Amino acid sequence: MFKKILFLIAIIPNFLWAQHTIKGTFSPADQFKFAFLYQVTADTSIFVDNADIDEEGRFTFELKKTQAPGTYRIVYAQPQDEYNFDFLYNNEDIELTFDLDNGLDFVTSEENKLWMSYNNSMSMIGQSLNSFYSKSQKDPNDFKKIIDILKTSQSEFEKAAEGKLVLNFITASQPYIPQEYIDAKTFTANAKKAYFKHINFGNPVLQNSNFLIEATLNYVFNFIDNDNANTSYINNINTVVKAIGNNPKVKRILLEILWNQFAVEEIEPVANHIVDAHLMAIAKANKDTELIKELTYFKNASVGAIGQDFEIVIFDKEGEATVKKLHQLDEANHYLVVFWSTTCSHCLEEVPELHKLVKTLDKGQLKVIAIALDEDRYRWKDMTYKFPEFYHVFGEGKWDNPIGDNYNVKSTPSYFVLNKDKKIIKKPYDFNAFKSYFKTLPKPKKEVEKAKIDKE
Repeated sequence: MFKKILFLIAIIPNFLWAQHTIKGTFSPADQFKFAFLYQVTADTSIFVDNADIDEEGRFTFELKKTQAPGTYRIVYAQPQDEYNFDFLYNNEDIELTFDLDNGLDFVTSEENKLWMSYNNSMSMIGQSLNSFYSKSQKDPNDFKKIIDILKTSQSEFEKAAEGKLVLNFITASQPYIPQEYIDAKTFTANAKKAYFKHINFGNPVLQNSNFLIEATLNYVFNFIDNDNANTSYINNINTVVKAIGNNPKVKRILLEILWNQFAVEEIEPVANHIVDAHLMAIAKANKDTELIKELTYFKNASVGAIGQDFEIVIFDKEGEATVKKLHQLDEANHYLVVFWSTTCSHCLEEVPELHKLVKTLDKGQLKVIAIALDEDRYRWKDMTYKFPEFYHVFGEGKWDNPIGDNYNVKSTPSYFVLNKDKKIIKKPYDFNAFKSYFKTLPKPKKEVEKAKIDKE
């Protein structure tokens, strides 16, 4: 198992080096118009310069004499986090080519050529090792040949990198090297145990780069038991935290990134473990109120949590209003809290379909609470008459609304299925997903008994 590695940035004094240039050629040339140069750090990117790309696809950056060595990034389109590539600068002229099909290559640059050569070599050795295991080979001599090449390659690249920034990459990237033949399962287990052996989270060179981020993500997501994925993720995250040690800034950055990964993928048990076991304490210690809110809202809206309470104005047939809270409702086997907006095209397609479905259900089967995250109260009020089967709530302020915040609503429509006890049991993606899920839910006892009678 070999790590995926990004370039590292080194922190050294700003001596008055001779001025250097970074120049290159993009192809196909007509696909590129501009390039922006940034210096990369662990938690931000610092703008350095911008350049036009000519008709031949060429560009040049003239660096100041005081420009620090480290990892740099060229952005060539929007969005920036998608259209970019990184490289290593260490007081040398750099010439590169970037092709949309073939990627990045270097015409001149000792640092980057050595780094690319190292990664290519390790990739080839990894392929040989994978081929050996995939063919169920067990010949110790063949295995030893591959491992000897691995050991020699690592040593030779370290020697070649002496005095260069790339040495930080190569030494920290040293893979697990067994002493004798072992089967694939044992190899993977040992590689996992040795994964952080050569990575020092307190090293400022590694801290000011993307290396620790990439190494952490690869460890957490690669070493898993697919039959017990969430347990594997949690155990891996705890191992990462232990490996980080007493490096609070690094710990905060890595845990936030991990939490975001699992939050975006909606793997809520793992995301909430990160919060409960590690990240919330860090956020509170740093008095990071925005992060505290974000973590809290996500957890409040997770499956298994009790839906956050809010007031509902209920009108009877005579038009008399009664104010109740969600938790006071006791009229259905299940509840659906749906967030929508009068200006949301998807909502205007799905909400009428939801209303049609509700009209076909027996009383007590489902109650819908429709919360409009909106700004136009009059438009909302007029539209509510089309959906008399719903309880309606006006979410004033649109995206700046406490009910929407407490349910961590990022888009409309958003659906939350609650059971009789107001526990969130499902968050369907859209109306069709809700409709399919609703069919699987147990029906009220009265409806089941009626179905039996009808059958008899």
